[in-house]
Amino acid sequence: METKRAVVLLSGGLDSTTILAIAKAEGFEPHALSFSYGQRHSVELESAKRVAEAMGAAQHVVADIDLRLFGGSALTSDVAVPKDRDASEMSEGIPVTYVPARNTIFLSFGLAYAEVIDAEDIFIGVTAIDYSGYPDCRPEYIAAYENMANLATKAAVEGRQKLSIRTPLIQLSKAQIISKGIEHGVDYAITSSCYDPEPSGKPCGQCDSCQLRAKGFAEVGVPDPLYVKFGMAK
Repeated sequence: METKRAVVLLSGGLDSTTILAIAKAEGFEPHALSFSYGQRHSVELESAKRVAEAMGAAQHVVADIDLRLFGGSALTSDVAVPKDRDASEMSEGIPVTYVPARNTIFLSFGLAYAEVIDAEDIFIGVTAIDYSGYPDCRPEYIAAYENMANLATKAAVEGRQKLSIRTPLIQLSKAQIISKGIEHGVDYAITSSCYDPEPSGKPCGQCDSCQLRAKGFAEVGVPDPLYVKFGMAK
């Protein structure tokens, strides 16, 4: 039986690492795709490299693009990353850590990669439950993109490809994602979720992403191995 290939968008964070594990468990040969896009939390790329190697990705491509050309986000400009926001603040509006059109850009690269390697599946770790209000993490966005993608490529037009955007986490809470990752043997100590980490990779513990991650591990009832690694475990 021919091995099914899949493109896995891999940031090196908790969610994307979990979907890499899920893709492997479902029998796919994962081809990881990461992005160096001018993000201030570029230590995540080191995490992505560690994850791809540790979890046996067939290939790991890092696309070099620079979204600092446009800015418009705390992750690609000098705007401060919000810290110590409570749950009500995080649930209001779209935060300044939103990067304009990021998932559309990333999925477009994934679409090109998938066509070249004859893959019909692109995995992306978006979630519509414990997330920071990003519009490109919603189910309706993913459905619309998938519809567009199947109109966009030579392989699709010629009937050789029926692309599926796979979002196995989209209806899961952070705690449920962590539980699923633990079931698949994910080592979360090699991941990075922080928007404003130290050069060593030590998370700030205060940004929205750190707080959502901490909430998830607390609800699962296990210490975050990344916090243990840096002596931050409570």
